Amino acid sequence: MSGKRRGGIVIVSGPSGAGKSTIVRRLLAECSLPLVRSVSATTRAPRPGEVDGRDYRFLSDERFQELRRQDALLECKEVFRQGFWYGTLREEVSSGLSAGKWVVLEIDVEGMQAVVEQHPDAVTVFLRPSTLEELERRLRGRGTESEEAIRRRLEVACRELDFADRYRHQVINDSADQAVAEICEILRSQGE
Repeated sequence: MSGKRRGGIVIVSGPSGAGKSTIVRRLLAECSLPLVRSVSATTRAPRPGEVDGRDYRFLSDERFQELRRQDALLECKEVFRQGFWYGTLREEVSSGLSAGKWVVLEIDVEGMQAVVEQHPDAVTVFLRPSTLEELERRLRGRGTESEEAIRRRLEVACRELDFADRYRHQVINDSADQAVAEICEILRSQGE
């Protein structure tokens, strides 16, 4: 086992409704590898039930921009329709890597490209349902968004699906058990 790779960056991306948060949460709980989730920073306010440091690192816009100027973010993006910034804290990733852990980043396709430019050995996983129809069913099943918001998410999903082939691995999430097992096996196979 001493010749095997110890940790690295794992990027999980996919369209809204693909089940990223569920899969990442289960992966952290069920995979026997040393995994840690990178908690993204954001300038938006916490939603009910969200906890600072667990769900996101909630920062003022001033603090976020200061971190950008200091190059303390591995990647970041302003979500224009919402006017909020999201990003990955460089220190959080490096502390996990220094501890020999797999640092799991749940980020979008643009964020993946920015991270891979700096860490070309990152393990990239594109998570998606088997069909666009299944994705639409999941989005509608949430019952939390307007028809316009669902249409917008589906448009973004189509654009994101065009990036799937830029990922080293694509995992179909029609079964959470299978998707978690597949990603864990992908990580186990690294360095063998």
